[in-house]
Amino acid sequence: MSTRPARRGASLRQRLVGLLADGEFHSGSRLAASLRVSRTAVWKALHGMSALGLELHSVPKRGYRLPQPIETLMRSRLQKNLSSVASERLRHLEIFDEIESTNSHLFAKTDLPVGRADACIAEYQSAGRGRRGRGWTAPYGSGLCLSLSWQFPETPRQIGALSLAAGVGVLRVLRQERLGEIGLKWPNDIVFGGRKLGGILIELRAETAGPAYVVLGLGLNFRLSAQARRAIQASGVAPVDLGEIRAAAAPGRNALAAAIVSQWLAVLSEFQQQGFRPFMSEWREADALAGQAVRVIAGEQSRDGIARGIDEDGALLLETPAGLVRLVSGEVSVRAAT
Repeated sequence: MSTRPARRGASLRQRLVGLLADGEFHSGSRLAASLRVSRTAVWKALHGMSALGLELHSVPKRGYRLPQPIETLMRSRLQKNLSSVASERLRHLEIFDEIESTNSHLFAKTDLPVGRADACIAEYQSAGRGRRGRGWTAPYGSGLCLSLSWQFPETPRQIGALSLAAGVGVLRVLRQERLGEIGLKWPNDIVFGGRKLGGILIELRAETAGPAYVVLGLGLNFRLSAQARRAIQASGVAPVDLGEIRAAAAPGRNALAAAIVSQWLAVLSEFQQQGFRPFMSEWREADALAGQAVRVIAGEQSRDGIARGIDEDGALLLETPAGLVRLVSGEVSVRAAT
């Protein structure tokens, strides 16, 4: 695995976040001394933290603190928790304090050998993306912004089902953490109690009768601030985070990120050999839409019907008045009972 620097592009503002990550009060003078800068520089950096989506509590004579502690990403902890197979297959493991998009960063690469992988994890994305060009809201340190690239020797026949297989990989990790009844919503959402816990974004670059380069991206809510929740809700999405699901003992971010990278590498290898078949039954058991009245929007068209699971290629089966319809893409929303 690459020995690239553990953190790249760290600014004064981001080093300041590292000092405040314990959630305790720190005076401006102590922060300035620790960072070896002036009080004025600290003050400016503190007031720039809102750009990272962070809230800051300030109390006279006590100092500054974050509303809750943040477990910052650390290369040593990530490497310690990777599986032996993942350690062998990873070419590079990059950790950024701030980046536009982990997916875009990996998708720009063109030199990944077949059977190897690159991983990119960030504390904060300034231009994080979901499906259909939507933004992904995640303040600094509040979740996992993680991407993994892989080179297939040729494009798998069921490549359209890869996002579903990736969802099963995340599901396996979360179930090992005993995080309750996590569900999967077609085609790429991770849900709990009808609310969105995370989302997967797959990007593909393929050659005719040649190799296929794919990037798997994950946004997973870990501990959202009240401000972030309001922003997500304003976009029409009901969010939930891991801290809410298991407030007393949510898993550590480093351990969870390493487990997902390890599991995704196993998923990609298995998918390369066997396609979607090994993941189908697990996905169906976790299907959060099965039997529900839904609306599917694809382009300019929308269809209403009852979700009847998926077929062997991962397509959604929708029961409509005209019969059973097979859909390979689209946005799904649950229709209110009438």
